Amino acid sequence: MQDILINWTPQETRVAVVENAAVQELHIERAAARGRVGNIYTGRVARVLPGMQSAFIDVGLERAAFLHVADLQVNGTARGAAGASARGDNGATNGVPPLPIEKLVFEGQALMVQVLKDPIGSKGARLSTQISIAGRLLVFLPQDDHIGVSQKIGSHELREELRARVQALAGDEGGGFILRTNAEEASDAELAEDIRYLRKTWAAVRERGFKSPPGTLLHQDLSLAERVLRDLVNDATQSVRVDSREQFERLRAFGTEFTPTSVEKLELYSGERPIFDLHKIDEEIALALARRVELKSGGYLIIDQTEALTTVDVNTGGYVGARNFDDTIFKTNLEAAQAITRQLRLRNLGGIIIIDFIDMVREDHQSAVLAELRKQVARDRTKTTVSGFTQLGLVEMTRKRTRESLAHMLCEPCPTCQGKGQVKTARSVCYDILREILREARQFNPKEFRVIASAAVVEMLLDEEGQHLAGLSEFIGKPISLQADPVGSPEQYDIVLL
Repeated sequence: MQDILINWTPQETRVAVVENAAVQELHIERAAARGRVGNIYTGRVARVLPGMQSAFIDVGLERAAFLHVADLQVNGTARGAAGASARGDNGATNGVPPLPIEKLVFEGQALMVQVLKDPIGSKGARLSTQISIAGRLLVFLPQDDHIGVSQKIGSHELREELRARVQALAGDEGGGFILRTNAEEASDAELAEDIRYLRKTWAAVRERGFKSPPGTLLHQDLSLAERVLRDLVNDATQSVRVDSREQFERLRAFGTEFTPTSVEKLELYSGERPIFDLHKIDEEIALALARRVELKSGGYLIIDQTEALTTVDVNTGGYVGARNFDDTIFKTNLEAAQAITRQLRLRNLGGIIIIDFIDMVREDHQSAVLAELRKQVARDRTKTTVSGFTQLGLVEMTRKRTRESLAHMLCEPCPTCQGKGQVKTARSVCYDILREILREARQFNPKEFRVIASAAVVEMLLDEEGQHLAGLSEFIGKPISLQADPVGSPEQYDIVLL
């Protein structure tokens, strides 16, 4: 059974999913960083650019947004990727050559548009008139009429079965649907509830659109707290505890209207201790940002996240509990398989993941560890694939990127090491300083050189490297004084000419 804890403040919402007294998932959303992707606006065409086959649309943001002709919905067919199946190889739609944008929109025209990409730098948001609204299991396409199924879902037969089920549940009320990956094992009742929620949401958006002037936000993607009720609550959920009365009332109203089965699990937490203290969740967040993860047996993991991939190295550490070395390795790897999958969820790591388990001689041990890894991965809400051991004895995995990782959201590159994860030794900095003084002495003729550096560097120049400093001073014929900087980084130094 699971409990969901929601810690809300005006600036930040934090959600922890707890199972068997252990935190399994962490979700954080900050008000200042909430994106606009998925938002639906009433826009006004500010300018048409025939040469670029695009238009600038005013939706009330700081910069005009960008709409390309490929993202225009024309006569029920998307001009872009969403309508690719309706186009021939020559780009024509239903056998008719596509019209230029100046024939489709005009300055001053009102359009209902949805944000595809957030503004980046000097570029405005990218828009589409092909509206889609995401639910827990389905995506609703109000301007379309087909039923699509994610290609990641099982076999062709299963996809056809799901398509038929949704077609029957949707009836003839109009609009199309795309089944998301997590709809693979959904019941008819769950699918029907998602269809009802999506149609009700679209009806509200359309009604506001008729009444609202250009520049009006008609629909915003749900907040994290609301997405908890829509996406995370299931039969295994015992309670959803919220520490804000305001948010509790808001979630109860939202749940009553859109997710009735989740309302009875909502609880207002009013304890004296902060809600995240109940399961030491702030400590778990700190551990989830660390490079090293301790295992109960005495082994440990080293997790390194890079732009290209994430690597996980498994080590036995101080574990010597098994009867022989092979058993020690096997038991450490089994425990690591469980810990790794939990860390992937906690840290929300996505993309390519390479695991370097401790080398196992026996094939049955390898198979057992791989089976345990796949068993644990099956619990993940995010699509994850385990490819097995490579020739080099590494396990390759992929996990779909759904949002920023925990580290990218909460941390930034270290200003001291510039994100390298290491700094020069004090001795290396000393030698840099000595070389720089020699370089400066060849160009300038001051009365004195003053070195301002960290306390560790100054101490080394006075002690272990004092002979070299004195020799350099004698060689250049100038005195060299030292000054410790109490706030400078270990690598930072200045040489002042006096």
